[in-house]
Amino acid sequence: MLKISRNGVALRGAKRNAPARKLYDKQSERDHRELRIDKVGVRGLRFPIQVRDKARSVQNTVATIGMFVDLPKEFKGTHMSRFVEALNAHGSVIHVENIMDILRSLQKRLNSATSHLEIEFPYFMSKKSPVSRKKSLMDYLARFDAAACGDEIGFVLTVKVPVTTLCPCSKAIARYGAHNQRGLVTVALRFTKPVWIEDVVAMVESSASSELYALLKRQDEKFVTERAYENPVFVEDLVRNVALKLNAHPRVTWYKVEAENFESIHNHNAYACIENG
Repeated sequence: MLKISRNGVALRGAKRNAPARKLYDKQSERDHRELRIDKVGVRGLRFPIQVRDKARSVQNTVATIGMFVDLPKEFKGTHMSRFVEALNAHGSVIHVENIMDILRSLQKRLNSATSHLEIEFPYFMSKKSPVSRKKSLMDYLARFDAAACGDEIGFVLTVKVPVTTLCPCSKAIARYGAHNQRGLVTVALRFTKPVWIEDVVAMVESSASSELYALLKRQDEKFVTERAYENPVFVEDLVRNVALKLNAHPRVTWYKVEAENFESIHNHNAYACIENG
């Protein structure tokens, strides 16, 4: 039988169904640098997720996901495809209840002592404007960080909440008003029993000069700006106000509260942080 190669050379005697060459596993080669890698894997993977919603039982959204394991010092690389396989093995939608199973699956598939899962997603809440009572959806950024080390599991919930703050110093010295700005509060916490995302949002918004809304009519805008003026807070006040509420929460065992104000009259931001537990 005559077979023609890519460069046009005739190859006599080539079999039509020759067995495929075994593909070499480069990742499993021995590495001689003697350095263990703490986390290696994939990041930036987008996937549907279903999370618990205090008002409507569940909420469907889209998450950006990172999955990682440790890599012993003797191996050159990990097998990236196995991360995606572990994720898709649990169906076309991630449920919060699946997180521990995915961590265990990563450990097993990649023969690793530790596994890590980071899941970040927009979370939507229906809000009514304060005067006109118009409904609109407000989005917040939430994140789950879960890790398995042997049989132990660690879990951290993070919620980012935008707010309005009005400067107490500016109000005290100005004749005609005070400068205000939008701030971003980031709350990360560990707990003995699950804490609702909505409850974290409520703690933060009640600690600021005013909460934000997606939809405001004229009468709402008047109400919000006047409420902020009557309730000035420094960035220091903001993190302390949130921390007091977290200190009193019976389920919270550790937290970190960060606040950053995007200053309206400075070319820099104001920042404060409290960590406890």
